[in-house]
Amino acid sequence: MSAKILIVDDEPRFCEVFSMILSDLGAEIATAGSGEDALALLQSGRPDLVLTDMAMPGMDGLTLLAKIKALYSDLPVLMVTAYGSIESAVKAMRAGAFDFVTKPVEEETLLMTVRRALDYVGVVAENRALRRELEGRYDFRSILGEAPEMIKALKMAGDVGKTETTVLILGESGTGKELVARAIHFNSPRAKGPFIPINCAAIPETLLESELFGHEKGAFTGADRRREGRVEASNGGTLFLDEIGDMPLPLQAKILRLLQEREFQRVGGREPLKADVRFLCATNRDLSKAVRDGKFREDLYYRINVFPIQLPSLRERGQDVLLLARAFLKKYAREMGKPVQNFSRDAQALLLHYRWPGNIRELENVIERAIILTDGDTLQADALPGELRATEAPGATTPDGSRKFTLPQDGISLDALEKDLVVQALERTRFNQTRAARLLGLTRATLRYRIEKYKID
Repeated sequence: MSAKILIVDDEPRFCEVFSMILSDLGAEIATAGSGEDALALLQSGRPDLVLTDMAMPGMDGLTLLAKIKALYSDLPVLMVTAYGSIESAVKAMRAGAFDFVTKPVEEETLLMTVRRALDYVGVVAENRALRRELEGRYDFRSILGEAPEMIKALKMAGDVGKTETTVLILGESGTGKELVARAIHFNSPRAKGPFIPINCAAIPETLLESELFGHEKGAFTGADRRREGRVEASNGGTLFLDEIGDMPLPLQAKILRLLQEREFQRVGGREPLKADVRFLCATNRDLSKAVRDGKFREDLYYRINVFPIQLPSLRERGQDVLLLARAFLKKYAREMGKPVQNFSRDAQALLLHYRWPGNIRELENVIERAIILTDGDTLQADALPGELRATEAPGATTPDGSRKFTLPQDGISLDALEKDLVVQALERTRFNQTRAARLLGLTRATLRYRIEKYKID
């Protein structure tokens, strides 16, 4: 699609000259003889670029520029000034003009400046499309889950997203903590700012401080120039401190100051710098226990634990396993060009029975692998990994529809199996003994007897 350029000049001769030069770009040209005429054209449709003279009777170029910016803040405007009118050009740039050219206009200079402005238009359009895609991807409605615990967590995330409050997202590895953090950011007043994540467990302790705060030239061996850290990069947006429970104790004191004072120093720097940042934190650790063990600062714990959100593990989410599995099935079948559309009954039973220690991340990997091994339209149980098929799911069925449980060839410890089932029931019900007993078909007293018998903490 060709670019649309609006040329504004009260002298028809200049409109003709500019149109002739810019026609070499294959652009669609419109002209206006005054600022008022230009605004009328802008009301009926937005061009990609406006080229306007500075000195015109009635509405001058600076006034027109201000009105254009009020209508379309990111529409580039090129100003044409008389030779030597540098003061006017400076005023135009301060008022938001993209650039300026001087009369008499040199053809090559004009073409080069217009091409640069149109390149900028392309970048802005790409960024706008990318942001729409990101905002759609991280809309809370796009995060799949029907389990009550998940719905509660997403409701809390949606509520706190409208504020500047520090959030602590808790949950096992692979439960989607970063996905929820991104959703909070993209549904917050800071959505137009950057979202900068840093995994505190993935970066060596000696490098983590520099990654966070940046460093000055000469701060340490190899620091040959000043470097901006993640905190500076997230100004105006959100800094996501993932796995903050793994942060070294010496660095925790500096993070505490950053949270309290919104100030920090680069490594090797002396001047305090301000940080306009919203903080989201996440961990798979029990921070209250880490505080008791002396591995996490108590004051930092209370500073980040303002608004905790607990994400349930996948094994606690019941039928959400199949909901997520179908989403991954659709995604990877499309990417691989496979006709797979559903799961067999036995495959569904295995997916529901497995405990998913790696949570959603493990489920996604399992489905991707299984689709590679599937040729038909139904993903069968034998395409799933061996660990899922090691013990047949209680829901698996024989051809006549009766339920079965297959004793492993090497036998099994009945006490170990019973203890495992009791632990699963307690974890699934968040240690609510009444509900756990109901899941196992026991009385609460019988369940308590088994908890004491197997010394379950």
